[in-house]
Amino acid sequence: MGSLTPGLVRDLLGRYNFRIKKGFGQNFLIDDNIIKKIVEVAGLKPTDTVVEIGPGLGSLTRRLSEKAGRVIAVEIDSTLLPILEETLSEYDNVTIIEADALKIDFNRLVGECSGPVERYKIVANLPYYITSPLIMHFLENSFNVGRIVIMVQEEVARRLAAMPGSKEYGVLTVAVNYYASVETAFRVPRTVFIPKPEVGSAVVCLDVRDGPPVSVLNRDNFFVLVRAAFQQRRKTLLNALGGVDKQLSREDWLGMLNEAGIDPSRRGETLDLGEFALLANIYTRRK
Repeated sequence: MGSLTPGLVRDLLGRYNFRIKKGFGQNFLIDDNIIKKIVEVAGLKPTDTVVEIGPGLGSLTRRLSEKAGRVIAVEIDSTLLPILEETLSEYDNVTIIEADALKIDFNRLVGECSGPVERYKIVANLPYYITSPLIMHFLENSFNVGRIVIMVQEEVARRLAAMPGSKEYGVLTVAVNYYASVETAFRVPRTVFIPKPEVGSAVVCLDVRDGPPVSVLNRDNFFVLVRAAFQQRRKTLLNALGGVDKQLSREDWLGMLNEAGIDPSRRGETLDLGEFALLANIYTRRK
């Protein structure tokens, strides 16, 4: 079977009487040029193991399997499995797993499917409704992931790569950049999917860091302050942080902000990663 052209896709969907499930955010990628570009961004070698989340009809999976040593395709929709069995029948280095990616221990999955590997890669076309939780699941659990290549809505891509002070800059920006370097690879038009999504997409590359780019004494405290700073964006830092710790007074927070050299009238969206880390470390020592 060659590339999954729009005609072949419609034939597959018809033969298997498949119905698109909006609840799973199903938009099937059908453009071979876009698929090739995603594979290029992943930078695959014959020794690589790749975990693909949401293989759909297998269009991208086929290209991944031609470049990588092992592909593990995780699909939540059981009604897609017979289609994947057909479209991937000629690829003996692909393992199809029916599972919810949010509940997977990826280190264990990779170990069971391909044996222990030092690093593996994740490629995913993420449905909007689980984009942020799934990205953080990839990053927060100390999985042995080196590179994550994800297709997301353009709005999410802007948030991931946003700079302090911009309206897109928020908790997700800080959290992802704490764990990985972020690069927006290219935009993807609506026309390359069946069915067409309502908005455009973009492919983003996350290279997972060996350690955070800032020194943080307590990761939990760091993220408590980050979330509080963005919870009500119009509030100044001094007001936003007031509810973080009942044992600390307004004067205590004023003192910590002054110690960090941060104007208490600033808003959370203006702080960069280093400033959040500095303030969090002062707070941790104070506790």
